[in-house]
Amino acid sequence: MPAIIESRVPGPDCRAIAFIGGGNMARSLIGALVAHGTDAATVRVAEPRPDARDALAREFGVRTFPDNPEAVSGADCVVLAVKPQVIRKVCEGLAEPLRASRPLLISIAAGVRIGQIERVLGAHLAIVRAMPNTPALIGSGAAGMYANERVGAAQRVLAERILGAAGVVRWIDDEAQMDVVTALSGSGPAYFFLLVEAMEDAAARLGLPRDTARVLAAQTCLGAGRMLTEGNETAMQLRKRVTSPPGTTEAAIEVLEQGAFRPLVARAMDAATRRGAELSAALDD
Repeated sequence: MPAIIESRVPGPDCRAIAFIGGGNMARSLIGALVAHGTDAATVRVAEPRPDARDALAREFGVRTFPDNPEAVSGADCVVLAVKPQVIRKVCEGLAEPLRASRPLLISIAAGVRIGQIERVLGAHLAIVRAMPNTPALIGSGAAGMYANERVGAAQRVLAERILGAAGVVRWIDDEAQMDVVTALSGSGPAYFFLLVEAMEDAAARLGLPRDTARVLAAQTCLGAGRMLTEGNETAMQLRKRVTSPPGTTEAAIEVLEQGAFRPLVARAMDAATRRGAELSAALDD
């Protein structure tokens, strides 16, 4: 397995991190940072909903603000954790304070290209585009990241530490490949959940109690995932080791292959990749 970037926290040279938006993904990153030793007093969150602000302050001890410009004042890093539909409006409101302070800007807004952010904020900022996924909520996320040419070495490390606190991170050299990252790890948890649903349904149809089927299916997938991430063998090697001819596993695998399992997965990822590009292009309208 390739080396995994370890979870680390921003160093003492990072005075403050400001999150714009306090939704689920922001909460997962904030929780991971605090759990790994980041001083909560250095984390700021701008969130329009008073109940959400109160919950963030209570749960993590971070400073919260109803106002975006106030939250980013003096921050070395600003994380845009808002929905793509509002990214333009949010950036317009931050253009002046960010132009003055020039922090590292990390966008986790799905499908939003760096060029689209630069058209609103100007081309003077160091910007990282990141695509995390929902397992970040439990510290097991996977994020792809792309940086513009203004992001320096120290800022790359800072971005790795922030996103890496909630899981694995990988740099992407071509921003166009972020749509593939979205199709793979961004949407991937849903493919996995669909497979587990199907396994559970099949086991129940064959007479196994549904609660037993659910537990066994979930634990089987957890164990298989750990074998992949904690061992040195590829998925193909592990599959072949389980598939002993002429056994039960081989019989099942043959049915999946005859049913065009691989081409179906490829078509699904192609569709997700195309849709990601379409959603990104729609933001130009």
